[in-house]
Amino acid sequence: MEVRYLGFEQLDNARAYRFDVVEKGQPAKSFTVTADLSLFLKHRVGIQEGPTLSASKLTADLENNVDGEHELTAADLSSHASARSLAEAQRAEARRSPRRRPPGKDQSPWRNPGG
Repeated sequence: MEVRYLGFEQLDNARAYRFDVVEKGQPAKSFTVTADLSLFLKHRVGIQEGPTLSASKLTADLENNVDGEHELTAADLSSHASARSLAEAQRAEARRSPRRRPPGKDQSPWRNPGG
C-alpha cells in the first residue's frame, strides 16, 4: 500500500489533508484526514507535522479496517508529543553520560608520558 499526500484544504479552524492510496493492481482511492488546528497548539506540535501525522493515522486506520471519516484526534497528537518528549529526554541523557574508554586504552597515542 502506498499513501500519496496531495495537499490540504483550510476549513475554518481545521485542515483537511488529502491522500490517494494505491494498492498493487487496484485503482487509487481518495481519502481525507481532518485535524483541528487548535490541537496542534495545545500539544505543541508543529503544523508542518500535519501531513506526516495524517498519513500515519490513515495508514493505521486502513490496516485496522476503519471505515468512514479519518481524523487526527487529541489522543493522536498527545501520543505524538509524548513520544517526541521521551526521545528528546533519551538524547539528552545520552549526551550527559560520560563515554568510557575500554580497559587498557587509558592513554592517548598522541601523548608521550616518558618524554
